[in-house]
Amino acid sequence: MKKLLITTLLAVTASAWAQTTVKVEDAWVRGTVSTQKATGAFMRLTPSANTRLVAVQSPVAGVVEIHEMAMDNDIMKMRQVPGLDLVAGRTLELKPGGYHVMLMDLKQQVKGGDSVSLTLVFEDEAKKRFTQEIKVPVTALGVGNGPAPTKNGMGHGSHKH
Repeated sequence: MKKLLITTLLAVTASAWAQTTVKVEDAWVRGTVSTQKATGAFMRLTPSANTRLVAVQSPVAGVVEIHEMAMDNDIMKMRQVPGLDLVAGRTLELKPGGYHVMLMDLKQQVKGGDSVSLTLVFEDEAKKRFTQEIKVPVTALGVGNGPAPTKNGMGHGSHKH
């Protein structure tokens, strides 16, 4: 009985230590005009173990979906995908023209300088779900495609040469 208890405690402790983490870098949301009802969120995701991004939630949008843009017979098409597989140690970039998060049925305009809360919902290989809350800066319209500029005028993760 004592050995069973110790074995169980070790197994629980090991699984707690092995919990998957996902590094989120260069996250940004594209700013909108006042009448716009949808925008995109972009970021780089690097998991510590194989995992899957299965959903995203945000209080600024009525609907949040994971999307893919791809060429189909010379036509760029966007479609919802059920999730994105993330490979341990490999970075998956969510970017304009590729995989991204769509924030739809916006409840308000999102403007440069604002930040948007996102809840990323992941599923590990054991199908156990975990969430990660992030605050994402909004890039002003006309700034281009990339993270919001910082005080030195460069986006997050940029460097000088």
